[in-house]
Amino acid sequence: MRAALGLAREAASVDEVPVGAVLVMDGEIVGRGFNQPILRRDPTAHAEIMALRDAATRVGNYRLPGSTLYVTLEPCVMCTGAIMHARVGRVVFGARDPKTGAAGSVIDLYGETRLNHHAEVEGGVLAEECGALLSAFFAARRAKTLNA
Repeated sequence: MRAALGLAREAASVDEVPVGAVLVMDGEIVGRGFNQPILRRDPTAHAEIMALRDAATRVGNYRLPGSTLYVTLEPCVMCTGAIMHARVGRVVFGARDPKTGAAGSVIDLYGETRLNHHAEVEGGVLAEECGALLSAFFAARRAKTLNA
């Protein structure tokens, strides 16, 4: 999660929402990503998607069974769909997302029995640090808007 936090800080440094993700296979980071939808002009460029793309390229397969995705914020519906399609085995996230979280905050797609793949999910890892980074980012953004 510390590596994901570093990537989240990288996102903040380019004025993107500070979310970072790493994908681990056999104890090694094989995929890294941070939020980049503004920078890339791509609504799908969330941290999780970027980490999955990076890992799939490095591994040479879009299926990533047995992997663990560490992400600083609870995945959204779009990212959860990609995570399931890639057959990620485990998702570990930091802060909960009460507006778009798909791992129990708004909806729990990981617990939906009608879907054909189920990743193990663990939330709240370094949640305070992950949440503080997001809170500070949005507070600074609001302050900038007020002063503009």
